[in-house]
Amino acid sequence: MTAYPTVKLFIGGQWIETGEAGAMEVVNPATGGVIGHCPKASPAQLDAALKAAGDAFPAWSRTSGAERHAILRRAADLLRERAPQIASVITAEMGKPRAQAVGEITGSADVIDFLGEEAKRRGGRLIPTRGNQLLAQIVTHEPIGPAVLLTPWNFPINLPAKKIAGALAAGCTAILKPAENTPASAQMLVECFVDAGVPEGVLNLVHGDPGPIAEHLIASPVTRKVSFTGSTAVGKHLGALAATHMKRFTPELGGHAPVIVSKNADLARAVAMCATTKFRNAGQVCVSPTRFLVAREIYDNFVAEFAAIAGKIKVGDPGADESVDMGPLAHARRISAMEQVVADTGGNRGEVVTGGSVIDSTGFFFQPTVIANPSPDSRFMTEEPFGPIAGIVPFEKIEDAVGIANSLRYGLAAYAFSGDLDEAHYLGRALKAGMVGINQLIVSSPETPFGGIGDSGFGSEGGEEGYLAFTDTKLVMLAKAGG
Repeated sequence: MTAYPTVKLFIGGQWIETGEAGAMEVVNPATGGVIGHCPKASPAQLDAALKAAGDAFPAWSRTSGAERHAILRRAADLLRERAPQIASVITAEMGKPRAQAVGEITGSADVIDFLGEEAKRRGGRLIPTRGNQLLAQIVTHEPIGPAVLLTPWNFPINLPAKKIAGALAAGCTAILKPAENTPASAQMLVECFVDAGVPEGVLNLVHGDPGPIAEHLIASPVTRKVSFTGSTAVGKHLGALAATHMKRFTPELGGHAPVIVSKNADLARAVAMCATTKFRNAGQVCVSPTRFLVAREIYDNFVAEFAAIAGKIKVGDPGADESVDMGPLAHARRISAMEQVVADTGGNRGEVVTGGSVIDSTGFFFQPTVIANPSPDSRFMTEEPFGPIAGIVPFEKIEDAVGIANSLRYGLAAYAFSGDLDEAHYLGRALKAGMVGINQLIVSSPETPFGGIGDSGFGSEGGEEGYLAFTDTKLVMLAKAGG
């Protein structure tokens, strides 16, 4: 068992144990016990991080793509080597089962590798000219400047890794503010970059109360880019603040992913994939399949089989039992949120088929829950539950299902299962989301963009878009001297 690390700030190349604004407790959600403390950065310490990032930017932005790639590649290798230790800390901080934590870490290393390669690949382009006087039209992508990276707790390695690797690969410096309940996971990630040779001031780490810190960092004239992953409400607030100061902003926000299951789908495969994926990370995943829209012809069988799988999911403390399928929710307040969703849905038209209750324990556990035929105006059907609750709704025609799927302002991920090729192509076109999965529930890889539309945000991370998001596009038009 890996001991819980001493959480520190990292500013200007120095690890700092004391937060001048005090400290906050870090709690293991599976036990409710305090496992450590997190220092809270003061405004003066935030200013020191801003100065460090600003001072380091000119030299880092001029560092060759090959050198930046080499450092990121070493960081990815270190992340893989340290996966067992980091996974233990992830499990302790936010209750993710160990196998899922290891998978998150190794997948994050692949993301760092890909974005590091982009530093070598991205050289701009030459556009043909229209006349003899103009010699060249050159388009380049230049690093935008110091970036503020704000990340949540549900993927404490993957989400910071995408942002850090994109920023550093592009030649930007960065200040990372991770979630206050998963600070050590983020620290161990930052250590990989530091030990790989990231120069002093290029990457900084601060902790503390998220609202005041975000507002302080965004308002600074040093900051030129803000990347945020979190709730829609907070994203709108930070976006308005970034716009006030004319800062580039990339928000990856909430989702409420629909899954259309056609009568032509492979029922056994679809229900097995859907039920297993829904409860991954206790449903605390922004792209989690949540609203299941199932053809009337197969609806009853789908509900019965889905509920049977959900009822067999092993829930418990993944730090004490590695065979656990689902761990706790991240906070005590998430329990209250789940109870409100179930009470509202069950009290209308919906039927709680399985689950629906708190699991009596010292931690923050809630039963895998399946609700059949929830009311269209229920809290479940209109708000992202962000927990282990699935709702299954019957439909008569495929167009009706598409209408329900597209009825919310969320547009992060959407899914569909169909054995009819024409229908599958139709669903791929008709579903309104930044990412659509057909006959599978994976919408992310290191090479592909990750992002949504509508209230789920704009812009993308991952893929080449995850690199370009930290750049400014410049056009240089070169003419002959003297005409």
